[in-house]
Amino acid sequence: MTAMLNVKNLRAFYGQVQALHGLNFSLNEGSLTTLLGANGAGKTTTLRAICNMVRSTGAIEFEGRPLGSRSTENIVRLGIAHVPQGRGTFTGMTVEENLQLGAISRRDRAGIVTDIERMYAHFPVLKQRHAQQAGTLSGGEQQMLAVARALMLRPRLMLLDEPSFGLAPLIVRDLFKILGKINREDKVTILVVEQNAQLALELADQAHVIETGRIVMSGAAKEIANNEDVRKSYLGY
Repeated sequence: MTAMLNVKNLRAFYGQVQALHGLNFSLNEGSLTTLLGANGAGKTTTLRAICNMVRSTGAIEFEGRPLGSRSTENIVRLGIAHVPQGRGTFTGMTVEENLQLGAISRRDRAGIVTDIERMYAHFPVLKQRHAQQAGTLSGGEQQMLAVARALMLRPRLMLLDEPSFGLAPLIVRDLFKILGKINREDKVTILVVEQNAQLALELADQAHVIETGRIVMSGAAKEIANNEDVRKSYLGY
């Protein structure tokens, strides 16, 4: 596989506080990778650093192009979609208006219409709610809308921050099935930060475990899931 994203010696800072301490990892094109760790370990900061939303040093390359000097907007235009924790939908706009806003940088009107229908195929409940204000949706529906809106960019890489946060277990499983389908069928490379370690490891190809801003374990998701330390710390058995 070809490496789509390369992260080398990544250090990130909030003011004088250093949050990441020399991370090194890569994402293969077409892969689905999970980043595991406790609260405050540096998972969210890693996603923000990739999008140049925090001060950082080191090297981040996307398809051979350095990201360090680019604005967040420019990074998005390269084909990297970021779905932050808390969903971030525009609550006063309808479902369909949110989807259209996700494609605001595109000019292919016919393609946008086609992609909206494709999102409705992935998330049928959104089609049922297409004229409803996003703020009136359930938490699970808002998360689905946030993912669908990001996909309207036609991204090559999607960064997901705690997509299961606050959702009922059945909704989480449905959402993760859809993410797997998007990865397989739409060929979107995915990096997901997730506290539901068991579900994330079932979904992912590769996994990295991060503690206090350092990657302490990397490998195939199945191998990580079978690691005794990971089982005790994150899987509860």
